[in-house]
Amino acid sequence: MNAASPAPRRRARVRAPELIGKGGWLNTGGNELTLADLRGKCVVVDFWTFCCINCLHVLDELRELEEKHRDTTVIIGVHSPKFVHEAEHQAVADAVERYEVHHPVLDDPELATWKQYAVRAWPTLVVIDPEGYVVAQHAGEGHAHAIERLVEQLEIEHEAKGTLRRGDGPYVPPEPVATDLRFPGKAVRLPSGRLLVSDSTRHQLVELEPDGETVVRRIGDGDFREPQGLALLPSGKVIVADTVNHALRTFHPGTGEIERVAGTGRQWWQGSPTSGPALEVDLSSPWDVAWWQGKVWIAMAGVHQLWTYDPETGTVEAVAGTTNEGLVDGPAAEAWFAQPSGLASAGDRLWIADSETSALRWIGTDGVVHTAVGTGLFDFGHRDGEAGQALLQHPLGVTALPDGSVAVSDTYNHALRRYDPATGAVTTLATDLREPSGAVLDGEEIVVVESARHRLTRLRLPEEAVRVEAVAHRTQRAATEVAPGRLRLDVVFQAPEGQKLDTRYGPSTRLLVSSTPPELLAAGEGAGTDLFRELELNPAVTEGVLHVSAMAASCDDPAGGTSRSETGGEYPACHVHQQDWGVPVRVSPDGVARLPLVLAGMDDA
Repeated sequence: MNAASPAPRRRARVRAPELIGKGGWLNTGGNELTLADLRGKCVVVDFWTFCCINCLHVLDELRELEEKHRDTTVIIGVHSPKFVHEAEHQAVADAVERYEVHHPVLDDPELATWKQYAVRAWPTLVVIDPEGYVVAQHAGEGHAHAIERLVEQLEIEHEAKGTLRRGDGPYVPPEPVATDLRFPGKAVRLPSGRLLVSDSTRHQLVELEPDGETVVRRIGDGDFREPQGLALLPSGKVIVADTVNHALRTFHPGTGEIERVAGTGRQWWQGSPTSGPALEVDLSSPWDVAWWQGKVWIAMAGVHQLWTYDPETGTVEAVAGTTNEGLVDGPAAEAWFAQPSGLASAGDRLWIADSETSALRWIGTDGVVHTAVGTGLFDFGHRDGEAGQALLQHPLGVTALPDGSVAVSDTYNHALRRYDPATGAVTTLATDLREPSGAVLDGEEIVVVESARHRLTRLRLPEEAVRVEAVAHRTQRAATEVAPGRLRLDVVFQAPEGQKLDTRYGPSTRLLVSSTPPELLAAGEGAGTDLFRELELNPAVTEGVLHVSAMAASCDDPAGGTSRSETGGEYPACHVHQQDWGVPVRVSPDGVARLPLVLAGMDDA
């Protein structure tokens, strides 16, 4: 079967498995939900984990659908953790508030519902009809328009059958909590000695007295959406990573002026420009910023890259990373990152907290990327010692220290760690922090942003490290057992109803395959335009990770109706669907010979 070709719409109906999770329910007022409680509603189940930038993008994509179809449709989040910290119930509750999730969320720390629905990637969306049957599955981003169209069809069909139940859903908002900061992200010390903090969940900046507690003023009323990184520019302005607005803005502490200097407000998608006039190029979830080598460097978490913004020329440019997610060192254009989320400039090095690989990395003035700590997407923990065997857990921040070492905000270990390039050793400076997401030097002290305690914490830089018991983890997601030899990879994509593949500018689909270790694949790696591939597994390698990146572009079919432009002309509305999978595999004589990955639709093979 050509995975890109439309499949028959009629198929055996599959009853949706029950929603179960040991952590229980959030945003329901304490009520337990079952699928029976949701009968009569269109249900969209969103499998997500709060470390995942693509999952955060999907939360934003679903907001319009959630509001527009509130009386017929219920979105249910199923939180399915990757990291050990994400299996803690309080951490999930914090994330639900932090990212303003306004629908019920099932906390599934043991991935019970994930396994029942045979999910393979974050994020995955499953649509259940009002009678309790699965009707569609989508992986990755860009599917909100297709799901809305399907919901509209389900509304018509089940209204006619009498099986649609209108009215309020089960969402019960939690009680608000009064604090000066709410999930702050990053901080910077101003020349005045005051501290400027990105107050992410309240969508503002907050200026504090040097004590880190007394509020001087709040900045931004509707200007920012979940701002994160801050950096002081030579001009005296502060540049702000306006993360969810996909933009950079400057703030002038003297005048209070706020100005957008980069980004259009739209999210960058594959095929969009990667350089040009800063206000005309789309960005994707910029998470941190740093001034280095005469430019603003941007940790572009949404596309796993580093970009730069040049205030002199008013231009932006992608400078490191391929958009593939993983840990690969080398020349900047060939390196792979995984949600870079923290930056710190230090002489001839720019340090990078690469969160999804639990890694500390750096790029030199020669444009070559190196890894100091970390091994890949699936290994993490809290282990000190020689850097080659040390472990972090989803760090979001990095701070250059005066002695040439760096402090790492080791977010999911609730710790402040230190890496010393001179000795190659990793130590722990402080523990019992709560999701530290950044830190800033202030004299002989370091001010840590304790994001999940909603405060700044001032520490003396200790002369001796804290002793901690070493722990190591691998993601609990089970490996897929595959047969040795040839493996058929099928990325299933069915264009949404009323749409067709967009072939106006050449092939509308793209598939990129690689592996860790690279020796896992004897044949089949590389890029192509078909959404299927015959892979050849190396008999000498028994386990590893297949990295699969797929993209498909679809447009409204003029035969089924057209959209109209503001000038009255007709044009087809086009949409991009994309997803990256990291699939752990283990070679076994009893393994499968076909690996289906659903981008959109249902796998009928």
